[in-house]
Amino acid sequence: MSIVTKLLHTRYRVNDLERTVKFYREILGLEEIKRHKSPRGSELVFLKTPGSEELIEVTYFPGSGPVQVQPDLTHLAFEVDSLEAFGRHLAAHGLKYSDGPTTSSSGSTFAFIDAPEGYEIELIQKK
Repeated sequence: MSIVTKLLHTRYRVNDLERTVKFYREILGLEEIKRHKSPRGSELVFLKTPGSEELIEVTYFPGSGPVQVQPDLTHLAFEVDSLEAFGRHLAAHGLKYSDGPTTSSSGSTFAFIDAPEGYEIELIQKK
């Protein structure tokens, strides 16, 4: 039996590619790794965090119609050193947490922000 060996990327389809890429770069600090157009016409941008190998693929494919993200369907989670400092970073960009910060029973603290298109981003400060 063959098994998978590595998570390579997660894809999120978006309505406004440049707005989304700007959010991931400026607000979350992700790095744009590559960008290209697929044979079927999708525009693809791959991003990553400095401490991870896995990529996030954001794609714009107008042929599929507009993106309508359902509440609580999916989210990405990122580790941060300090939710307090990250909150100040958000405020400097005119943003705020949509939920939290909340401390869990394990002692970690988490909060959420909304990315463009309505995708939820969880930020976790480890104990």
